[in-house]
Amino acid sequence: MISGAADDEKKYMAMESLENHLVDTENGIIKLLDPPFNKSKIEPGYIKSYLPGVRENGGQYTHAAMWAIIAFAKLGYGDKAVELYRMVNPIEHSRTKEGAQKYKVEPYVIPADIYGANNLIGRGGWTWYTGSSSWFYKAGIENILGFKIEQEILKIEPCISSQWKEYSIKYKFGTSIYNIKVKNPNGRCTRRTSKVLF
Repeated sequence: MISGAADDEKKYMAMESLENHLVDTENGIIKLLDPPFNKSKIEPGYIKSYLPGVRENGGQYTHAAMWAIIAFAKLGYGDKAVELYRMVNPIEHSRTKEGAQKYKVEPYVIPADIYGANNLIGRGGWTWYTGSSSWFYKAGIENILGFKIEQEILKIEPCISSQWKEYSIKYKFGTSIYNIKVKNPNGRCTRRTSKVLF
């Protein structure tokens, strides 16, 4: 979906399958695969060395969770992209005392993984992992808010929740500060491109 290699039928089918089989709204995670490899004859490589539900073996591998969100945004599904972005945000796993005791890691950094099976489900894994936080940033800023700079051209291509009436971005370029307000009076959630030349 992200590469643009898939035809329309396959990309919609893939995203529907992802949503039906890998998005676990009850536990707030997007799994890499399901079910996890355990005692199967299939040898997928090193991921089978992890316990079922841990890291790539059936847990949330946060890089891939961000790619799923980016793919939904690229399809123009702003409501879904924002819903999933909010769902995997670490603070959402720590809103209650029970949630924090289950999550067990810092609510202010992005974990590389969240466990996805058995009694460890919902427990955060490796934190302070820059790759996952970079993808979280790109998914939110570039793909949901739609703030992109390409060849010195600022593009705003939002793919936001239809419930958002507006949002603002403060951006510093050189010695200038731009206060950008994006309004959404008609409750749209799909992309609409605006360009600003520097």
